[in-house]
Amino acid sequence: MHKVFIDGQSGTTGLQIQDRLSCRDDIDLLEIEPSQRKNPEAKRAILNEADVTILCLPDDAARETVALAAESSCRILDASTAHRVAADWVYGLPELQAEQRKAIQGAERVSNPGCYPTGFLLAIQPLVNADIVAKNAQLTINAVSGYSGGGKSMIERYEARSSHGEPWWVRPYALSFGHKHVAEMQQFSGLSQAPLFTPSVAHYLQGMLVSVPLAASHLTGKFNVDDIYEVLASYYANEACVTVHPANGPDDVEDGFLDPQKNNNTNRNDIYIFGNHEHLQVISILDNLGKGAAGAAVQNLNLMLGDDELSSLTL
Repeated sequence: MHKVFIDGQSGTTGLQIQDRLSCRDDIDLLEIEPSQRKNPEAKRAILNEADVTILCLPDDAARETVALAAESSCRILDASTAHRVAADWVYGLPELQAEQRKAIQGAERVSNPGCYPTGFLLAIQPLVNADIVAKNAQLTINAVSGYSGGGKSMIERYEARSSHGEPWWVRPYALSFGHKHVAEMQQFSGLSQAPLFTPSVAHYLQGMLVSVPLAASHLTGKFNVDDIYEVLASYYANEACVTVHPANGPDDVEDGFLDPQKNNNTNRNDIYIFGNHEHLQVISILDNLGKGAAGAAVQNLNLMLGDDELSSLTL
């Protein structure tokens, strides 16, 4: 029986993780009394009892819990952004490269990836690795997510708007750049320049689409959509959570539209390639609460515990 503590279990991601793990007979979910959740001694005691603690906290609070765990044998899986580019933490994206899964399995400290970076990295890192996308390319990322990505306060605001029949539809944000996910996008893609990232929030609960246009100047040679497909399809041929669709294929495209909610409540990331002789684009679709957050955390937890990697996950 593995003892697992979710620190921040009442938040959006924490609740989703708890829901996925609650039916497991091999996991004992430890809980702290609500009145004691900010008590350092109470927190230290439960950290000493846990085999793995999953942090679903704001960044500063996550750092505080990690400091409290310093003298315990508890392993940490951090779903915040606090440690994603830290040198002494393992980045928890098993499909990223060949050695990543093994590194997660043996790590004491694992950082869960961000939702937008997951879609971006799965689509682009293999192309950088294969020397198709130039390492010095200045890429642009256009993305849209459901409002659950903003946590409880954003969910409440959007649902209030819905109740009054006044949806916000699509609203871009981080307009002056500097989004907190950009650092991990650059670091783990192998790019020498930070991508230009424009995220948007749409008026639906969950689901994410991450699109990366590829101009000729981004590429190291003359590559077409079929070349891109062959590289990505080969890279993910044995990955259960990643599906690469044939270039310009008709499947899952309805009247010329892609549905950013198609992978909701799953741990899938679908990759699409579109283009012609002048322009290309690679698109990821995932659930920002699934493969983009709670599902990824459960996948990483399974690896850390030596369990079936896909246990408690829906594909």
